[in-house]
Amino acid sequence: MRCADISRKTKETDISLSLCLEGGAVSVSTGIGFFDHMLTALAFYAGWGLTLRVEGDLYVDGHHTVEDTGIVLGQAFRQALGDKVGIHRFGTAYVPMDEALCRTVLDCSNRPYLVFQANMPQPMIGGYDSCLTKEFMQAFAVHGGITLHQTCEYGDNAHHITEALYKSLGMALKEAAQVVGSGVTSTKGVL
Repeated sequence: MRCADISRKTKETDISLSLCLEGGAVSVSTGIGFFDHMLTALAFYAGWGLTLRVEGDLYVDGHHTVEDTGIVLGQAFRQALGDKVGIHRFGTAYVPMDEALCRTVLDCSNRPYLVFQANMPQPMIGGYDSCLTKEFMQAFAVHGGITLHQTCEYGDNAHHITEALYKSLGMALKEAAQVVGSGVTSTKGVL
């Protein structure tokens, strides 16, 4: 089983996470309702089992909670993939949410990079700052060793755009993490 358990405590956040790439129950509690909804959708579409508990300094704002969650989830994903032998490596997904259409393309390459092109028409989605979506994706990509490109093709509603970005990320990760062979998917022979 490709699984990882990580705990991380700083002066800003206290996080415990259990991830299984082969599936399982999903339970998320970060203190930010919309973020919980997004992480639950991400896990569902990735086909993961995920237990995540975050206590953050929400009296400041949601930034540390969201960014640190991206760090820990990225670390767990990278750890769970292990040596990456046999994985598909690349993943692509488009997700429409009403008027919005978003695309995620990624490579589990150990070369972290983020290209994020998704303007948010509204600054807040419930208690979630819509600008934090990019912060999460940056932290997840860097600590997960992922080259991640996300684009909102079009959309007028920050809720729909954000949800399409998280869901398409899940779908692309599911494709990339699939074991399809017995070797490393690289002309160099190593990732």
